[in-house]
Order: sequence, then structure tokens, then C-alpha cells
Amino acid sequence: MRLRAGMNPTRLAAITARFAGLRVAVAGDFSLDRYFDIDPARAELSIETGLPVHNITRVRCSPGAAGNIVQNLGALGAGTVRPVGCCGDDGEGFELLRALRRVPGVHLDHFLQSADRVTFTYTKPLIHTPGRAPAELSRLDLKNWTPTPAGVDAALCAALDQLAPQLDALIVMDQSATPGTGIISPAVLATVQRLAAAHPNLLVLADSRHGLGHFPPLTFKMNAAEFALLTGSPAEATIEEIKTRAEQFAAASRRPLFVTLAERGIVGAAPGQPAEHAPAFPLRGEIDIVGAGDTVTATLTLALAAGASLAEALQLAQAAASIVIHQLGTTGTATPAELRTLLCP
Repeated sequence: MRLRAGMNPTRLAAITARFAGLRVAVAGDFSLDRYFDIDPARAELSIETGLPVHNITRVRCSPGAAGNIVQNLGALGAGTVRPVGCCGDDGEGFELLRALRRVPGVHLDHFLQSADRVTFTYTKPLIHTPGRAPAELSRLDLKNWTPTPAGVDAALCAALDQLAPQLDALIVMDQSATPGTGIISPAVLATVQRLAAAHPNLLVLADSRHGLGHFPPLTFKMNAAEFALLTGSPAEATIEEIKTRAEQFAAASRRPLFVTLAERGIVGAAPGQPAEHAPAFPLRGEIDIVGAGDTVTATLTLALAAGASLAEALQLAQAAASIVIHQLGTTGTATPAELRTLLCP
């Protein structure tokens, strides 16, 4: 597949080279993605219960949710990445911190540990059968079900206040299972809104699994269902209908907007510009969509902060997503070298 008109390999190299000079913070809900690799050839039955025993041959841990955005920023070559979040003072927290420290460019001086929180964890048992894609069994999750402590809330707001003047971009990621139990609280959102107004050149991109209707005007990234709910557009809207609605929303909010459309690609709109659509890349085999949205978030943020046009940012984000969905049984990432291979064969 060739690059689109208006973008060439030299331009791609220029944009990705600027990633190394960017300073990005990620505020939100960080999880531990813990994979249990199971060998079905070693299956047995429990003597005590008669139930199947799945023998784990390897445990893999990587940052998930907001942590996966951090991991993707590091893989893309961001110069400085500052997680703003919290984990528990527990074994899962130890593993999450260890996984975050492995990410290039990460500084953890604004990442908290609290004895009052458990570390948000997705445990994913995967059966590996030769010649087949990994098959995931029922997931085992650890989540917080009580309100986020006031002290944690205040510390995160203070961290954002301290960091904002130093940043080129801020990503806000709301992934908590129940509103009020995660990091993106009303106080944190109020702080983000104030900082966005005080620093008009700071790119602030927000994503939330609960929808963005309660967020202040920021650069929004959402999926088609979330966009339909937010704008009242038809659930099965055409690309052209989504582009029109996105243009209207961007003009009203005075902020860019991105709508991911799965196999139909991605639409982006910015105030005063025609909306753009980047189609999805053709599939090249079996896929695993876990984490692809985080990859899109990281790529859009770096591309825009590096001076890419709307169309260029969409093309880079689609290429990165295509790379990640073909990485099976893992929380994947894309690198500039992989982007060049896909975009400039």
C-alpha cells in the first residue's frame, strides 16, 4: 500500500523523527495486563475436585489501559513519558511498576502507590495450541469498587498542575469499571479543563469507556457507538454522515475530534477544516483487537504534537492499529520502523 497524496517517505521520516523531542503525560486508569500462557498438552484433572487443571508455562506482564498508551508512546519513540496515576501497594502493583520502568522514556515521579487501592489487573489465561491463534479463557479481573481516596485525588491534581507547563501533550484515559472509583474524577477533570485553558498550545486528548459527554471541551477520541450516543447520530451512519456530524461537533467545541470505525477506518475533524477519513488497512491474517484503541490514541497524539496534518495523523494511526491487531495474544505496540515497512514497502 502506498502513502496517500501529500505524504511521502521523507515526510513520514520527518514526523516520526520529531517524536523524540516530545514530552507527553498520560493521566488515567493504569492496569496490569497479566497473561498466563497455558500448554494444553499438560492438562490434567485435580485429584481433589475432579476439575480441569490448566498448567501455566509462562507468565507475562505488561502495562494495560492507560499503561498501554504509555507503552505505545515509548515504542513510537516519545522523548519523555510521564504516567499520572495510581496502583496498589501489592504484588500486582510491583509487577505494574516493573513493567512501566521497562518502557523507554518513562519517568514515574508522578505515579502513586496507595495501600487503600488494589492494582487494577486484567488476568488473561491463554491456551497455546501449535498452528492456532491463542485462545483466551475467562478473564480474571481485579478492580476497585470503592471511591478513590481524597488524598490520591488531590495528589494527582497537584501533579498535573506541576507538569502542564513542561508538556507538549496530555492524554486523559478513563477506564475504571465504575464511575468514581478511578483516577479521572470530577476534581481531576476540573484541573484538566483549567490547564487546557491556561495552556492553549497544549494538546489534550481524552478517551473514556463511559463516554465523553461529561468531559470539558478537549480533543476527543471515541468509537462509533460513543459518537452516535454523544451526537444523536444514527448508529449505522455512513462515512459521509459521520464526517458531516464530526465537522459540526469540531466547529461547536472548537477542538479536533476522532472517531474510530473498526473495519471502516477512522474519521477526523478539526475546526475550520473538512473532515478526513482514513480507511482500514487490509487484513493480513488472524487478528486480535485488544489494545488497538490505545495504539491509535498514542499515535494520534504524537503525530499531531509533531506537526502532522489531520490526514497524516489519521494515516499513521491506521497503520499503527493495523500492525497491532496482527500481534496475537499480547497487548501490542507499533514502532516507527514497522510504520515505515507498512507504509513504504
